[in-house]
Amino acid sequence: MNWRAIRAIYLFEMARTWRTLMQSIVSPVLSTSLYFIVFGAAIGSRIDQVEGVGYGSFIVPGLIMLSVLTQSVANASFGIYFPKFTGTIYEILSAPVSFLEIAVGYVGAAASKSIILGLIILATAGLFVPLHIAHPVWMFGFLVLTSVAFSLLGFIIGIWADGFEKLQVVPLLIITPLTFLGGSFYSISMLPPVWQTVALFNPVVYLVSGFRWSFYEISDVNVGVSLAATFGFLLACLAVVWWIFKTGYRLKS
Repeated sequence: MNWRAIRAIYLFEMARTWRTLMQSIVSPVLSTSLYFIVFGAAIGSRIDQVEGVGYGSFIVPGLIMLSVLTQSVANASFGIYFPKFTGTIYEILSAPVSFLEIAVGYVGAAASKSIILGLIILATAGLFVPLHIAHPVWMFGFLVLTSVAFSLLGFIIGIWADGFEKLQVVPLLIITPLTFLGGSFYSISMLPPVWQTVALFNPVVYLVSGFRWSFYEISDVNVGVSLAATFGFLLACLAVVWWIFKTGYRLKS
C-alpha cells in the first residue's frame, strides 16, 4: 500500500475544503440550521413528541443524515470529476498508484469532510434542543459507515458524469427526495399502513432509523437490519469502484 500517494491525494482534497470553507462547511451548517428552525417551529408547534422524544430533538439525527448524505456525494463526485475535466487525471493514472489507493485517498477525504460536518451540525443542534446520545460509539460508527458508503457512491457518480450538470442529477433527483421521504422529519409509523410498506423500500429509512436508534433507542426498523443494509450498500459501491478501475470505465474521458 502506497501510503504516501494516499496521503498526498487526501491532503490535497482536504486543503480544497479549507480554501472554500464557506461553501464546504459554513453553508451546509447554515442550511441545516434553517431546516431545524423552520421544521421545529412549523411542525414542532403541532407535534409535541414522537415516541416519547420532543420533536425538535427527534429530527436532529435526520437533519445530520440529510447533510451527510448530500455532502458525501457532492464532495466525492466533484473531487474525482475535476481532475477528469482538467486532464490531470492522467498524472494520477500514470503514477505507480493502484486503484485502491486512489479510491482511498479521494473517498477518505470526502468521508472526513462529511464526518466533520456531521459533528459540527450535532454540536450546533445542541444549542437549540436538549440532546441525548444513548450509544455514542454506535452513533459515530453509523456516521462513519454512512459517510464512506455515500462517498463511494459520489466517487462512482464523478466517474460516470461527463458534465457538471450530471454531477447534480443523482443528488438532486434521487438522494435528496429519498432522504426527505426516509423518515428524517417523522417516524414512518405515523404513515398509513400502505405507505409504511412503501417506505421500507427506501434505503435511506434504514440509515436514518439506525442512526436515530443510537441517540434515543427508538427506530422504525430493527437496528441489526439497519446495520446490515448500510454494510450491504457499502460493499455494493466497493464492487462497482473495483469494476471501474478494472475496466478503465470513463477514467480517461
